[in-house]
Amino acid sequence: VGSSRSDQAGYYWVNTYALDKRPLYVLEALTLHEAVPGHHLQISLNAELENLPSYRRDAYLSAFGEGWGLYSEYLGIEAGFYQDPYSRFGRLTYEMWRAARLVVDTGMHMYGWSRERAMNFMSENTALSLHNVKTETDRYISWPGQALSYKIGELTIKLLRTEAEQALGPRFDIREFHHQVLRHGSVPLSVLEEQVRLYIKAELENTQS
Repeated sequence: VGSSRSDQAGYYWVNTYALDKRPLYVLEALTLHEAVPGHHLQISLNAELENLPSYRRDAYLSAFGEGWGLYSEYLGIEAGFYQDPYSRFGRLTYEMWRAARLVVDTGMHMYGWSRERAMNFMSENTALSLHNVKTETDRYISWPGQALSYKIGELTIKLLRTEAEQALGPRFDIREFHHQVLRHGSVPLSVLEEQVRLYIKAELENTQS
């Protein structure tokens, strides 16, 4: 997590409880998600936005924040991480997990799935350990919609990037796009869409002038 104190560095805490039941092939994707360019970077930048009131600097909207976390896992491909089949498999198992929990979250809270049915679906359609299947299922039971927010946020960021790439062509700058996504802190996805489209419009107007 990022630190709000200037004399204290941020840190990335890895949960080592029941380590013998946690597969290590996901560690590279997890680190990209939780550290840099994921939550550590995102939350640290958010805390530095002195033009925002404190409640905005400390805000965390799940679709935006976790969407950025999943997008950061994807960025690992472009940045040259996942250089062996072990870590590439780990990233793909995370993709399976995020897809499966869309079904589980909706199944339990819309269609009345039991805990047992949700666990069976997760164990049959993901590479998660049984320990993780249990803890994750209980998390989804107690937090409706949070699992959905991850993937919706990631898809929104990816769609906005594609929109910017197509509109700006050779003028598209991936670093500037990421700056535009993060520069206003944690915002609802509808606001993010508006902000990115204003950025695209401004870039196109600068090209024409």
